[in-house]
Amino acid sequence: MKKALAVILSLAVAASAAACSGSSTTETEDTNAEAEVSETADESDEADGSVYKVGIVQYVDDASLNQIEKAIEAELDAKGEELGITFDYADYTYNGQADSTTLNQIATGLVADQVDIIIPIATPTAMIMQSATENDPIPVVFSAVTDPVGANLVASLEEPGSNITGTSDALDTTAIFDLIVAADPDISKIGLLYDNGQDSSKAAIEEAKAYCEENGIECVEKTGTTNGEVMLAADSLIADGVEAVFTPSDNTIMTAELAIYEKFIEAKIPHYTGADSFALNGAFLGYGVNYVDLGTATADMAVDILVNGADPASTPVYILDNGIATVNTETAEAIGLDYSMFADMCSSVVETITAEEFE
Repeated sequence: MKKALAVILSLAVAASAAACSGSSTTETEDTNAEAEVSETADESDEADGSVYKVGIVQYVDDASLNQIEKAIEAELDAKGEELGITFDYADYTYNGQADSTTLNQIATGLVADQVDIIIPIATPTAMIMQSATENDPIPVVFSAVTDPVGANLVASLEEPGSNITGTSDALDTTAIFDLIVAADPDISKIGLLYDNGQDSSKAAIEEAKAYCEENGIECVEKTGTTNGEVMLAADSLIADGVEAVFTPSDNTIMTAELAIYEKFIEAKIPHYTGADSFALNGAFLGYGVNYVDLGTATADMAVDILVNGADPASTPVYILDNGIATVNTETAEAIGLDYSMFADMCSSVVETITAEEFE
C-alpha cells in the first residue's frame, strides 16, 4: 500500500520501536538444496514464521513501472508461500512521484525503519537509495536501471562491488533504428525526444545520433522536463518536419505520452520508443524487455540475498534480452504504417491498443 508523506514522517518517528520487532537476518545452510533461515528474534533454525521487511520505492506512476512493482509483489508473495516465510512490503511501499525531496525522505524513513532490503524502481530512485545506504549495510536490489555502470551504481555488471545490484532494461537502440528504416527506407529526418536530465536516456541518445550520422539521416533533438515542455517539444518536432520520432526508456516522456500521442498521429509521424508502456499510451511502437519478467527477476534476486545470503557485491546485474516489439494497432492504422516486416526482425511482435494501464 502506498502512503503519503505524513506516513513516511510518522514511520521515522517510530523507527526505534520498529527496529526492535519483526526484522530478521539470515544464515545460509544449503541442505537438500533448501536454505534454512535463522531469525534473530528467537534464534530459531526454522524458516517458518520468519519476516523480512522489504522496502519498494517506485520513481513515478507509469504503466511500465507499475507493471514492475506488481510483478515484484506477486513474486515475493509466491516465494513467501513456497518457503513458509513472510516478505512484508505492504508497510514499506512508496511512490516518489518523480520528486527528489520526497524520494530522499522515503530513503531516510526506510533506513530508520531498518528494513532488510530496499528495491528501488528506475534509475533516479536507485541512485537516491544507494546514497542513503552508503554507510548502512542494507542491501539494495534495483529494477529497470538502463545503464547501472554509467549511473555509477555499480563498479561493473559482473562485480557490482558494494551493497547494490539488480536488473537492467538496457535498450538495443540500433535494433529500434533498424525497425524505423525498415518501415521507411527513404527516411531522411528523425526527431529525438527525451529529458536530458534522465540518466537512462543519455547512452541511447548518443547511440541514436551515431546511427543517424553513419546512415546519412538528419536528427533533430528536442527535450523537456515537464509535461508542458514535452508537449512544446513535440510541437517543435512536428514543425521541423521529422518523419519519425525516437524516445528511449525515458520516464519523463513516458508520463507525458498520453498528452502527445495524438499530435504525432495527426501529423502521421510514428513514435518509436524504448518500452511497451509507451505503445499502451498511444505511441506507435515500444521496444524492449518484458517488464513483468523484469520485476519477477528482481524479486528473485532479493529473495536470494535475504534467504540464501547472496552477496550483492558479487551478484551480477541481470540484463534481460531485448527483442519484443509492442505495436499500437490503433495508432498504426491511423498513420497508415505497415509493420508486417517487424515479425522477421524481433523475437516477437505484440499488439496493443491505447489505454492508461496494463490489465
